[in-house]
Amino acid sequence: MPRRPLVVGVVAGVAGLVLAMGGVALAAGPGSAGAGTLAATAGCGRAPTLTSGSHTISSGGQNRSYILRIPDNYDNNHPYRLIFGFHWNGGNSPDVLIVDNPVISTLAQAGALTAADETGLDTSASAPNLLGAGRLDGKAYGVPIGANTLALWYNKDLLGRAGVDVASIRDWPSLTAALAKVKGAGKKGITFSAIGTEEGSFQFLPWFWGSGAQLTALDSPRAVSALTLWKDWLTRGYAPNSVITNTQTTSWQEFAAGDYAFAENGTWQQANAEKLDFAYGIIPVPGSAGGTAPAPTGGEFVSVPVQRDTGRYDVSRKLVACLTNPDNLLTTDTTLSYVAPVAAVQQKQVAADPGLKVWVDAVNAAKGRTGDNLGTRYPRISEQLWTAVQGALSGAKSPQAALTAAQGAAAAAR
Repeated sequence: MPRRPLVVGVVAGVAGLVLAMGGVALAAGPGSAGAGTLAATAGCGRAPTLTSGSHTISSGGQNRSYILRIPDNYDNNHPYRLIFGFHWNGGNSPDVLIVDNPVISTLAQAGALTAADETGLDTSASAPNLLGAGRLDGKAYGVPIGANTLALWYNKDLLGRAGVDVASIRDWPSLTAALAKVKGAGKKGITFSAIGTEEGSFQFLPWFWGSGAQLTALDSPRAVSALTLWKDWLTRGYAPNSVITNTQTTSWQEFAAGDYAFAENGTWQQANAEKLDFAYGIIPVPGSAGGTAPAPTGGEFVSVPVQRDTGRYDVSRKLVACLTNPDNLLTTDTTLSYVAPVAAVQQKQVAADPGLKVWVDAVNAAKGRTGDNLGTRYPRISEQLWTAVQGALSGAKSPQAALTAAQGAAAAAR
């Protein structure tokens, strides 16, 4: 799960923080950025007086330009979120952006990013599953610079005392059987984050996808089986009720205390793992019937914003090539605890640290949250998914009822 600012502008190698897209005010469909219920404002129901395109405004004694993009299917009776960004220092947008991968589709749909084929970016070396997080309508809008994902950390000492052979854990039934043994030995089973935010969806997705479910059908029998798995773990005492409010940080803290056999968490805990006072190991999240479940990818893309001066795209292409060349990728991804998006660099990472192989395998089995051409539909689907998880785990609804409501709300949202 990303831990850095969502968008960073890079100009001649110097990074600067921005909010969304420099010099651009982007009007997007509801649910396209963030979560929560939209409240209607005084403008709802009125005929629009602004149009898509370039506009000017006087600010600080100078004329400033900005770009407004209104959705093609704009409905003046429906509330929309506004994605707003300040102008860049000096008034010019950067040559490249470093963008959190789920945000790519939002910016691309708003017309703020150029497609890789327009600027000549070379995406051929990137793993297709990682590149998929930056695709919209068949076009790539950047190059991934690294990825992180989820797996199961386990306490070797605790499993040994409970008589659990971790090699026997290959699917949901064998994992549940291991949790039963741990509880029988007087210890705690598994901790994770099911909080009512994107973190909750992020952590649930390996189980959701591992069942074979699709985000376009939240109430499918396979989806219900995944939520039932989590609910049963709480009911049987294999997972604590604290998962309902746990973040990935607090669930790690529970694991680090030494009382839990397993924790679902990510590559970013590598440094913290070295501080544990017990032996640990890592296995992939298993699929319902075996194999490695697809986990969601975190990480960033290097993207090129739309420029009025198209001659700048040559500079952008060179900067992207520099940032994503194998030597620089190895240094960057090692520093950020990322798995590289390029097979040759992944091999170098594993050669330097064989313990990274499980993470390389997990990343290579992972998928982007906005993949399957969900694009800007993903945030509203995710909001309904984490709401369903909260409802089922709290006991407010059955897994089936919670997911049925989620599917209805996701389908009704635009």
